[in-house]
Order: sequence, then C-alpha cells, then structure tokens
Amino acid sequence: METVTYKIFSSITQLPNTWDEVAHENAFLQTPYLKVLENAAPTNMQCFYIGIFKKSELIGVALAQYLDLNKLESFGERDKCIKTFIRNFIFKNFASHVLFLGNNMITGQNCYAFKKAIDYKTISELLIECATEIKNYFKKQNITIHIVSFKDFYQECALAFNEFGFKSIYEFNTQPNMVLELQNHWKNNEDYVLSFSKKYRDQYKRAHKKIEGIETRELSLEEIICKEERIYELYHYVAKNAPFNTFFLDKHHFSTFKKQCGKRFVLCGYFLNEKLVGFHTLLLNGSVLETYFLGYDEHVQKEKMLYLNMLYNMTKFGIENQFKKIIFGRTALEIKSSIGAKPVVMSGFIYHTNTWINKMLPKIFPNLEPTLVWQQRHPFKEI
Repeated sequence: METVTYKIFSSITQLPNTWDEVAHENAFLQTPYLKVLENAAPTNMQCFYIGIFKKSELIGVALAQYLDLNKLESFGERDKCIKTFIRNFIFKNFASHVLFLGNNMITGQNCYAFKKAIDYKTISELLIECATEIKNYFKKQNITIHIVSFKDFYQECALAFNEFGFKSIYEFNTQPNMVLELQNHWKNNEDYVLSFSKKYRDQYKRAHKKIEGIETRELSLEEIICKEERIYELYHYVAKNAPFNTFFLDKHHFSTFKKQCGKRFVLCGYFLNEKLVGFHTLLLNGSVLETYFLGYDEHVQKEKMLYLNMLYNMTKFGIENQFKKIIFGRTALEIKSSIGAKPVVMSGFIYHTNTWINKMLPKIFPNLEPTLVWQQRHPFKEI
C-alpha cells in the first residue's frame, strides 16, 4: 500500500488524461459513459470517480455512487405483500442514504479496472478506504451514510476479497446474472434457432408469428430526441412495476447516452401502426454485448409477446455482430433461460454504519429480498 494511492474526483473534467487508456476494457468505466452519468444520472444519484496511482502513474480507475432513497417516488409497485411493506419501511427509515462502490445501474463486475496487475488485498483495502473518505465527505454536509455496498463480483474475486479486507463484511448473493455464451458455430440467427430442441423452436416460431405487424428498427439520435417523451413513458411503466427500485432514470438519459456513445449505444424501437409501443437498448462493450433498459406498452406486450421477441432480437444482434456473450442482467430469469441464458452467481459485500444493525445484517438482509422461485429452462438440443 506504500506506493499505491488514490484520489477521488467529483467531476469528469478533473480526470487524468490517461483515464480511458486504463479503462479501455470496460465501456462502463470510460469517460463517454461516465459523462452520461454526470449529465443525465438519476435525480437521487451522485457519482464519484476514483483514480488509483502507483507513484504518479494512473494504474486503476473505479466508480462510486451515492443514492438518496428519500428522493425516490417508489421502491417498486409490483409486489404488494407484507414482506415488501416491511422492506420498504426499513429502507426508508434505516437505509435511505446508500453508498455503492461499483455501478448500481447495471449488472456485472464494473466496479474497477486496472492496467497493471494488482493483488486483491490491495484492491479491497483501497475500496474500503475510498468508502470511508466519501462517508466523511457527506458527514461534513450533515448526511449520514447508512449503508455501504461493494457491488457485483464474480465468485473468484469474491472469494479472494473474503480472505482479505472484506472478511469482516457481510457477503450477499441476490438474483443471478443471466448470461448467454454465443457459440462459435452460430454463424447466423438460423444456426441459433436450429440449436433449440423442438419445444423451444416452436416457442420461437410462435413468438415470431405473434409479432407480425410490428416494425422493428434502430433509432437515430434525432429520432430518440423526437420520441424521448414516449420512450420515457414506456421505460417508466416497466421500471415502476419492477419488484424493487433504488432509482429512476433521468428523462433525457437515452438521448444523452446516444450523444455520448454514438454507435456503441443502440436503441431499437418497436412500432405498431407507426406508434412506438416498445424499445430495447444495448451497449457494445468490447466482445461483450450488454443489455440495458427497455420499455413497452403493457397491452401490446401481452398480445405480441413483445418482451420475448426483444430477447430474441438482442440475441440475433449479438450473433450477427460476432460478440462472445450477452449479459442479460438479473430480472425475468426464467424467460431469459428459455432463450439460452444461464445464471451466473455474483456476490456483493455490505455493511451498515450502525454497529448494532450491522451485527444483525445476516438475519435482516435475507428477509429484505422478495422470495423468488423460478425454474431454469434448458432450450438447446443435447449433443
């Protein structure tokens, strides 16, 4: 730790010139995406950008996000059970100021990137020190951070962190990240469909038949700006009906994303009689295709199997553009498994700044997540 230091920045304009060089393998840590967060972040979010230095050389970058849940219109309206009511009460009263080391808006290991090898012990200690400094920053503004969460690590990384700086911090696993590994022999979408067993090939054909009459096309920046109000309306319907929310996107988030990231950000619209009834978004992240937010008209979704067709279309895009895998995130697990995505366990680490509550976390935390029962589907033919 003697030669490794860090500096926390509150604005993109302060970042070192070599930032993107260090973050080149992860688009979610590069300045075009960070500018999206800075210019069109959720209204209850504030971002911090962490530079990690060896002597004077920038060797690593990381992201932190502060969320004020008091500014949230809803934690999620889908599940109306007593467990959800208790969870919302606890969050509102004992966990409304939350600090994430990582990116709470997406699924995956997007907390940090290094251009030189660095050991897990040093990384974990750095992240904990950064969290402490940001907590103290808010303390000076009379804001007490209730919860600190180190978000989304793959199992190898989580196991290593558990041996070092995070060994006294509660480790949790929520819903898995659904990931589709694209096979080398899938040269086109037809190859992918032919890999299905008869049951799932029939599902594909049925969904394909249902979406007849819907025009699907990628929208330009000008079209996104023109239709931004409708895009947000469709997004907001899906977001507020999710089981749990910690933020809602800014109304200009999608146009800002397109401005900053250009061809690396794709928004595909679904039109019925020239009216926008749905959309999905993608981020091209090196060899990985990342699915982002989507929205749809509830009635059209049911009639046209819109969501399932979106999953098929995103997969087709990934195959045709030769990506290695598609990150589908941690919602709608069963339907995503029906198109071939598999669950990948991810861990987070969390502590409460109140000592008594922190000791109770192993008992409290498992009861905050609504119980999810799902059946993993296996759509491909056995070889």
